[in-house]
Amino acid sequence: MIQKTRFALTGALATCLATGPAWAAETAFSAANTAWILTASALVLLMTLPGLAMFYGGLVRSKNVLSVLMHCVAIACLSSVLWLALAYSLSFGEGSPWIGGFEKVFLLSMGREALSGTLPESVFFLFQMTFAIITPALIVGAFPERIKFGPVLAFSGLWLILVYAPVAHWVWGNGWLMSLGVMDFAGGLVVHATAGTSALVIAAMLGARDGFPKELRPPHNPGLTIIGAGLLWVGWYGFNGGSALTADAAAGNAILATHMSASVAGLVWMAIEWIRFGRPSVVGTVTGVVAGLATVTPASGFVSPLGGCILGLAGAIICFFAVDFVKHKMKVDDTLDVFAVHGLGGILGTILVAFLAHPALNGAGFGDNGDAMTQLKVQLMGVAATVVWSGVVTAILVAGIRATLGLRASPDEVEEGLDLTSHGERSYTL
Repeated sequence: MIQKTRFALTGALATCLATGPAWAAETAFSAANTAWILTASALVLLMTLPGLAMFYGGLVRSKNVLSVLMHCVAIACLSSVLWLALAYSLSFGEGSPWIGGFEKVFLLSMGREALSGTLPESVFFLFQMTFAIITPALIVGAFPERIKFGPVLAFSGLWLILVYAPVAHWVWGNGWLMSLGVMDFAGGLVVHATAGTSALVIAAMLGARDGFPKELRPPHNPGLTIIGAGLLWVGWYGFNGGSALTADAAAGNAILATHMSASVAGLVWMAIEWIRFGRPSVVGTVTGVVAGLATVTPASGFVSPLGGCILGLAGAIICFFAVDFVKHKMKVDDTLDVFAVHGLGGILGTILVAFLAHPALNGAGFGDNGDAMTQLKVQLMGVAATVVWSGVVTAILVAGIRATLGLRASPDEVEEGLDLTSHGERSYTL
C-alpha cells in the first residue's frame, strides 16, 4: 500500500519543506483518514456480501442460487480467519522481496495504539482484509452449478495463502514489484489479474456444464443481478477511493475516475449489444459497468476523469469480445466470465495506466520511472509475473484437490441442484 500513496505524498513533501509541524501532522494519527478507511472497509465488504453474491446468484439457475450465495459467505468467513492467522503477515510483514515474514501472525506483536502511516494498524488490517475476502470470492463465478462445496473451501483457503498473499506482498508490501515502481492503485494485479487467471485455469480443469455452450438456460433472476451490480458499484467507491488511505483529493479523484469508467463502460457495452442483437440487455449493461470498474481499478488514483472515461471505453470493448472468445473459441466454461471481465479488465487497466497517468492528461506522472515507456515495461513485467504465478499455483492446487477430495459434483447432484444436495435447502418454494 505504500506504493499506492507514493505519488500522493508529493504534495505532502512540499509542505514538509515549508513547515515542519505540517509534515508532522501528516505522519501522525489522523482521525479523518481513520474515519474514511473504516467507512471504506464497510463499503468493500458490501461488495462481497451481498453485492457479489447477488450479482452471481441471479446469473445461475434457480436450483443453484443458494450454493453460490453460500460460497461467498463461507469464503468471507474463511478468508477473515486466515487473514488474521497468517495471510496478513505474509502480505505486509517485513520478510523478503518475495514474501512477508511471520511477525504479524494473529497480530500478537501489534500494540493497541500501533500505527500504519496515519491509521491505526487495526484499521489498515481491516481494510486489507476486505480485499482478501472479495478476491477469492470472485473466482466463484468460474465454477458454479457443478462443483463440490468442500473443495471450494479447500481451494479458497490455500489459494489465499499461496497466491494472493505473495502477490499482495510483491505489489503493496515492499516486495520486488513495488521496488520496481509498479503502479497498481487498488488491485488490478493483486485482485483482478490473480482471480481472473485462476478462474480460467480452474474452469478449464473442472470441465464445462452439461450442454455448454449452446444448451444452457438464461440467468434465472436478472433483477437480482442488477441489484448486486448496483451494490458493487457503490462498494467500489470504498475499494478504489479507500486505497488512497487518506481522506483528501487523492480519494476524491480516484472515486471520480472510477465512476466515469463505470458509466462509459455501461453505455458502450449497451451500444455494442444494441448494434449486434437489436436490443440492449439488463445483464449485458451491468456486466459492462463491472468491466469498467475492474479496468479502472489499478489506475484509479493515477489518472484523471478523462483517463477514467478512456479506460471504461477500452474495458467495455475488450471485455465484451473476450466473453465470446473464452466460451466459443477457447471452449472454456468460465461460467460468469471472471477472466473475460475481471481478469482481462484488470490486466488492461494495469497496462494502460502507463500512458494515461501522463501529466499531459492530468495524470499523476510516473514517479522514479520517469516516462511512459519505462513504466510500461514495469507494468508488463508485473502482469507477466502475476499471471504466471497465479496460473501455475492454481493448476497445482486444483490437481491436488481433485486427486484427494474430488472436485466435480456427481451427475445426479448436478441434476438435482447443488442447493439441495450440498446444503439441504432451496431458494424458492411453491
